[in-house]
Amino acid sequence: MKNTFLIFCFFCMIAPVSGQQTIKSPAPFGPLPTQKQIDWQEMEFYAFVHFSLNTFTNKEWGYGDESPELFNPSNLDVRQWARVVKESGMKGIILVAKHHDGFCLWPSAYTERSVKNSPWKNGKGDLVKELAAACKEYGLKLGLYLSPWDRSRADYGKPEYITYFRNQLKELLINYGDVFEMWFDGANGGDGYYGGANETRKINTLEYYNWDETYKLIYKTAPKTLVWGVGPSEARWIGNEEGRAGKTNWSLLRQKDELAGKVHYTEFMSGHEDGEKWVPGEADVSIRPGWFYHAVEDDKVRSLDEMVDIYYESIGRNATLLLNLPVDKRGLVHENDQTRLKELVSTIRADFKTELLAGSKISADNVRGNSAEFAAKNVTDGNKDSYWATDDAIKNASIVFEFSKPTALNRILLQEYIPLGQRVKAFNIEAKVDGKWTTVANETTIGYKRILRIERVTASALKINITDSKASIVISNIQAFNAPTFVRMPEIQRDKNGNVTIKSEDGNSVYYSLDGKNPTKKSILYKGVFKYEKAVEIKAVAIDRTENISSAIKTAKYGASKENWKIVTASSGDLNSANRIIDGNPNTDWSFGGDNNKLPQEITIDMGNILTLNGFTYVPQQVGNNLNLISNYEFYTSLDNIKWTLQSQGEFSNIRNNPIEQIKTFKKDKARYIRFVAKTAVGKGTTVSIAEINVMETL
Repeated sequence: MKNTFLIFCFFCMIAPVSGQQTIKSPAPFGPLPTQKQIDWQEMEFYAFVHFSLNTFTNKEWGYGDESPELFNPSNLDVRQWARVVKESGMKGIILVAKHHDGFCLWPSAYTERSVKNSPWKNGKGDLVKELAAACKEYGLKLGLYLSPWDRSRADYGKPEYITYFRNQLKELLINYGDVFEMWFDGANGGDGYYGGANETRKINTLEYYNWDETYKLIYKTAPKTLVWGVGPSEARWIGNEEGRAGKTNWSLLRQKDELAGKVHYTEFMSGHEDGEKWVPGEADVSIRPGWFYHAVEDDKVRSLDEMVDIYYESIGRNATLLLNLPVDKRGLVHENDQTRLKELVSTIRADFKTELLAGSKISADNVRGNSAEFAAKNVTDGNKDSYWATDDAIKNASIVFEFSKPTALNRILLQEYIPLGQRVKAFNIEAKVDGKWTTVANETTIGYKRILRIERVTASALKINITDSKASIVISNIQAFNAPTFVRMPEIQRDKNGNVTIKSEDGNSVYYSLDGKNPTKKSILYKGVFKYEKAVEIKAVAIDRTENISSAIKTAKYGASKENWKIVTASSGDLNSANRIIDGNPNTDWSFGGDNNKLPQEITIDMGNILTLNGFTYVPQQVGNNLNLISNYEFYTSLDNIKWTLQSQGEFSNIRNNPIEQIKTFKKDKARYIRFVAKTAVGKGTTVSIAEINVMETL
C-alpha cells in the first residue's frame, strides 16, 4: 500500500512537467529589421512639408541665386500644420529644412542664406524650432530633409562643402530634439548659381559625400534617427513619386549591388527576394502635382479616388506613406488640401470600422508543436507580439475562419511577424459561398502589412492559404472588413475635334454640367458622346443606381478644341507624326532631335484662331521608359508667325522622378501661333519627346 502511494505521488510530480514541454519559437530567417526600423514602419503614415523660397518664386527647384528677403509668409502657423496632420491620422512631419537652392529654415551658424536674413520675424525666427515644438504639442514625431546638393554654394563639388554639409547636419540633429527620420534626396549635381559661377557641376554621389562617414556621424550624434535615401540607408525610395509600391514588395534589398550602381531604380518598387539587408520601402507622393505650392494647382489637388488608391497601394503593400503638403505663401496648409485630407481619413476610417474575424471559429491545418503559444487564434487577439506559426518543415498551410452566419466582406488585412523576417512568397484567399469554396485573391508577399480590396462576397467561411514561404509560416494578424461601397469618379475625355466622352463603372448613372456648377441628378444625364468645341469646364458625377451613392465630382478644363490646329514647322523629325502632340491623347507621343539633330529643337503650331492665352502645359512621354524628357524650355507666341514674343522660359524641375504634366503660366496675351523650344534633355540625351502640348485659355 505504501509503495503504491509513493508511485502515485511520483507520477503526480512528473505529469505537470511532461504537460508543460516547451516548444521552441521559430528561428529568425534571413535579414531582420532593427527595432528602429520596426518602430518606423509602425508609424505607417506621415507628412512631408515643402515650404521655402520656392514657395515665393513659384519654382520647384531654386537656382541658388534667389534673395532670402523673398521669404516672407504673411500668416505662418506651424501649429495649424501639426493639427491638420494629427487630425488626418498621420504620425509625424518631415520638414524640408534646406532644399537644393541652399536656403535654410533655421538660423544656421554656417551661412547667411537662411531665415535670419529674411523679413519673417525680422530675421529672428527659427522655423525648425517652432515645428519641433508644435510636433511635441500634438504628439507627432519630427523628421528633417537636408539636401546634399546645394546650388548656391561656391564650394559645392569641393571637399570644403562636405565639411559645411556635415556641420549643418549636426546642427539639425543636436538642437531640435529627437529626429525620427533624416531624408537625403538623390538629386545631386547639375547646373546652378554656385556663388556666381553659373555653371554645371557633376559629382560622383557615393564617392564625393563619403556616406559611410556621414552615416557614422548621424548614428553617433542621433542613434534614434533612421536614415533614408542615398548611401547605405535604412529605408529606401519606392522607385516613383506616385506613392505606389509593387504588388510584390520585399523589405529586402541587394544594397551592395545598389551601392555599386547595379540596381535600376525600378527595382525599388518590389525590393529583392534575395536581398542581403533589411531596407523597407517608403512611398512618397504629393497631394498636388508639384512638391512646392503653386496657386495654379489649387484646383488640381489629387482626387479622393487617387488618394484612396495611394493608401491601399502603399501602406497596403508593405510600405510606409509619406504624403507631401505644399504649404502656401501664407504659411498654411491650403483649404483645398485640408478638404481632401478630411475626405481621405473619413473614407479610410469607414473602411476599417468593424472587424469581422474576431468572433469567428478559427482553425489551422498545422500549428507549431500543437502548442497554444502558436495557435491559429493568435491572429485575432490584438497582440502584435503573438502569432500563428507552423512547424519548421511546413512552408504551406491554411487557416480557416468560420462565421456564425453568412457575412459580407470586401477587405482583408494580413501581417507577418517581421521581427523573425519576411517569409511569405505566395498566398491565396478563398471564400465559402453557398457551400462552395471560391478563390477571391491570388497574391505574393505580405511583410509588415498587406491589405487587399476584393469584390464584396457574402461568405460562411474564409480561408487563407499560404502556398509558398521561405521558411515556417509566422503570421501575427489577420482581419476582415466590409467597407462601404465606394463609387469611383467618372473619366472625362475630349479629343482633338471636341468630342467629349464620359466613362463610368457599370451600373452607374452619370450627370454633368458645362457651366462650372457641381452636377446633381437635376443636371444633364450623360447618354453618349457629345461635341463641345469651346473652352469649357466640365464637371461630372457618377451615381450608383442600386445604393444611390454618389462619387466625388470629376472636373476637367479644356481650352478651345484643337480641331483647327496644325503643325507648321518642326526642326527635325517626321512632320506627319508630329500631329500626335496635338491629338488630345496623352498616351501617344512624338520624338525629335537625336544624334544628327542636336538640341535645342523647336516646333511651331498654328491654332487656327486668335486666342487669349495665359499659360501652356507640356505633357511628357507617358508610355514607355520616360527617357526622352525635356528639362529646359522656351515658349513663344505670335499673331502672324513673323513677330514672336517670349512668354516663358526655364526648367521643368524634378521631371525625371515626377514626369507629370508641366504647367507654366504667363501674363495673358493674344496669339494664333505658338512655338515650343526644347533646349535641353534630362541626362545626356539628345532626343526628346512630347505627348501633348496644350494652351491655357482665359475663359
